[in-house]
Amino acid sequence: MSTQHPSPRVPETLFGEPEPEARWRARFSAARVSLPGWAIDAPDASLYVSNASGVWEIYAWDRAEGTHRQVTDRPNGTMHGALSPDGEWIWWFDDTDGDEFGTWVREPFSGGAAPAPALPDVPAGYPAGLEIGHRLCAVGVSTDDGSALYTHRDGRTERFYASEHDAEVAALSRDERLVAIGHSEHGDSRHPALRVLACDGFGVVAEKWDGEGKGLSALAFSPRKGDPRLLVQHERRDREELLIWDVEADTETELDIDLPGELTGDWYPDAEALLIAQFDKGRTRLYRYDLGTRALTSLDSRPGYVGGAAVRPDGAVEYSWSNAAEPPLVRVRDSDGQDRVLITPPGERAPGSRPVTDEFVPGPGGDVHALVSTPQDGARPLPTVFLLHGGPHAADEDRFSAYRAVWLDAGFAVVEVNYRGSTGYGSAWRDAIEGRPGLTELEDVAAVHDWAVESGLSDPARCVVAGASWGGYLTLLALGTQPQRWAAGVAGVPVADYVAAYADEMEPLRAFDRALFGGAPSDVPEVYEKCSPITYVDEVRAPVLVLAGDNDPRCPIRQIENYLDRLAQRGADYAFYRYDAGHGSLVVAETVKQVAIEVDFARRAVGLP
Repeated sequence: MSTQHPSPRVPETLFGEPEPEARWRARFSAARVSLPGWAIDAPDASLYVSNASGVWEIYAWDRAEGTHRQVTDRPNGTMHGALSPDGEWIWWFDDTDGDEFGTWVREPFSGGAAPAPALPDVPAGYPAGLEIGHRLCAVGVSTDDGSALYTHRDGRTERFYASEHDAEVAALSRDERLVAIGHSEHGDSRHPALRVLACDGFGVVAEKWDGEGKGLSALAFSPRKGDPRLLVQHERRDREELLIWDVEADTETELDIDLPGELTGDWYPDAEALLIAQFDKGRTRLYRYDLGTRALTSLDSRPGYVGGAAVRPDGAVEYSWSNAAEPPLVRVRDSDGQDRVLITPPGERAPGSRPVTDEFVPGPGGDVHALVSTPQDGARPLPTVFLLHGGPHAADEDRFSAYRAVWLDAGFAVVEVNYRGSTGYGSAWRDAIEGRPGLTELEDVAAVHDWAVESGLSDPARCVVAGASWGGYLTLLALGTQPQRWAAGVAGVPVADYVAAYADEMEPLRAFDRALFGGAPSDVPEVYEKCSPITYVDEVRAPVLVLAGDNDPRCPIRQIENYLDRLAQRGADYAFYRYDAGHGSLVVAETVKQVAIEVDFARRAVGLP
């Protein structure tokens, strides 16, 4: 019989006054929409996700008619959808209660029919890429046996690739003659190689691998039929940059774009230019790059974070934008330069919040970039929450966060740390955690914590560490390896017992872990032991709150229970909130409940009223 772990308090309200209470809840519940995608040959048919119903679901938008329709309606929400090129069909991924294991289904864009299996001969699994053509579809599936890639045409499904290693369908040429796949046959899923196959017979057209520690990502084939050029992201000079690869001639052109930071991009519809997104120090800028003249033109996007961007057939650029103070909007920059809001979600817009400032703190591996925000009122030194992002290959940005905002409302300073392992600071910074994950990142967190205390920002007796996913893992590891620094910890969907997590997690994450740790637990047991929070559970002194989903394939529930059982044996001060979903919840009310539990737990731990 499993241990009955103590449940946290679920507060009815966080704040005594109605106005601040309504404000923080409105930031989560206000309707938002993602950047819409559209059908290649029917651009009036668009698709986006929204929380307007109270659950994140897929919506169809007929731009010609000006109508919006909710497509999916599932208890735990739906996030992954795509349109057929002709705009006639909506595809969406059908998993079970957020477990990420399932199949693609499809239904008419106009509605009126129940969803049906899109590719009935493709087995269920974790998604590993999808490309929908007029005559051919390519789809990837990952299971415990590895990766399998399939095509479907003329009513026939064929498996064209299988490997024990991680692989995905990456891109399909506009004329559907060529398919690009990313693979890790060399044994490192974090730095994939590329292969292009002919769809007629699946012979190899071209291969590209830049060698150990240098990944390649296929972004998109040229939108022009018959054009075999593939836009590729590479990291040959310690940062993510772009090249164009003519896969049939097997020639390439590296794009010399003189911008700091890291770059990604997509094609303009005429294939004569690229839309460039530059990520630098937590902020995004958009540019147009002319492939003929090599001219780089700023699109004058405001400083902040661009969550996605794409070019319409008429040259207009649609993009989602926010900064720390201003909630997200989907905007469009027309070809004449006018910039306006594209979609206004129903209801009131979310209330704003406070801006962030930048700090660059000397650390053992170089300067650590931290984003710092402070409450409107409060005398320093302040109670401070150090929010550690997930990933680990992700980053905190100058973007709107309802989660950051509620901590500010609760009286905390908020420090977000782009530790080694974060993206946007070069390949060496991202890969510095190899062979010693977790402990390396926490050296950077410690340097920023020292700065925050020494600068007078943070009260050393009232510092909280918090995060979800990889951030939850770092939180538990911090509580055990740096017990003197933390007054409390809040760990959402964490890795807590790494060996047990490896045994139970989805295969793509096992492949990731093997590349990050240097092998499986049987290969390098000492690394997994040294880097696992359960190794240090007896050193935990601060109160700890753990939140986890029953159906999480990334940070499975068993390994979390192992850690909690050890806390229980010690009589430690902890609480456990368990919910029926996967790696987080897409239900707004559930998210609000969890946030209230987290902030209330931390406030009581540091003595805030």
